[in-house]
Amino acid sequence: MVIRFWGVRGSIPVPGRATNRYGGNTSCVEVRPKGEPPIIIDAGTGIRKLGKLLLEESFGDGRGKASILISHTHWDHVQGLPFFSPLYRAGNEVHVFARERDVHLEAVFSQQHDAPYFPVPLSAMHATMQFHGVSEGASFDIGRAKVTSARLNHPSVAIAYRVDADGASVVYCSDTAPFSDMILAHEFVERPPSGILPLALLEELAEMRAGVVALAKNADLLIYDTQFTPEEYKKQPHWGHSRPDDAIEIAMAAGAKRLCLYHHAPMRSDDANDAILAGTRAAAQAAGARFEVMSAYEGLEVTVGDA
Repeated sequence: MVIRFWGVRGSIPVPGRATNRYGGNTSCVEVRPKGEPPIIIDAGTGIRKLGKLLLEESFGDGRGKASILISHTHWDHVQGLPFFSPLYRAGNEVHVFARERDVHLEAVFSQQHDAPYFPVPLSAMHATMQFHGVSEGASFDIGRAKVTSARLNHPSVAIAYRVDADGASVVYCSDTAPFSDMILAHEFVERPPSGILPLALLEELAEMRAGVVALAKNADLLIYDTQFTPEEYKKQPHWGHSRPDDAIEIAMAAGAKRLCLYHHAPMRSDDANDAILAGTRAAAQAAGARFEVMSAYEGLEVTVGDA
């Protein structure tokens, strides 16, 4: 199974000299089990370049099939979908998986295609599109791959995904706050002045954390949200993002084999990302971690299990 990174930034795309090495596109990761169609996780602006490359395969002839797992529908995770070239080729088949919502799932995605936001409505796509609602904790198969999900601590709720194939596993855990300070969903409940959350909320956070640890258990690669430094988190704890130390803690609890820092802050320069990577490696070593620590950048390719 090969994992390729096409977009690694959070919030907004940030092209420029300061982001050339890590890349400026928003979230998109391709998971390619051996001999199987691509499983794409999130459709940020990075999916555009992936789509162009897929046209050189069977998608160019209208014979391609792809699955897209959406962690949540915040703009930086879906804004590239209208520019995904395989959608404009008749005969291609694209399955979109996202969390079940109170409104029809297809309507959620069609909104950014409608006027005045975009000139081509979703209904005019030439490819066959099917939308699948995913409940938190659900498991399902895509070809030979098994996909499992878990809830994350993020505004409007986000989902983490695990893909098992070829004797290996990759876990995508983007857009989550730590499981200690507050509950984030359609509203957020933060720690009161007393410093102690109600017992029911503490139990909910503990259950959410346990779900993520179980999802990442013995994962060959854990891709984890590390958008904030500790100082940044203190200023915006309700934005729903984690710090490198949070990623280390989850990776150690889960027994992950490799940890990949992800969803880099848009204002973070390549040099600053280098410094965060070095600091995280040192912190992991000091904590007794045995896993490798890497940082996601556009073009990074990781092979796990049979390729």
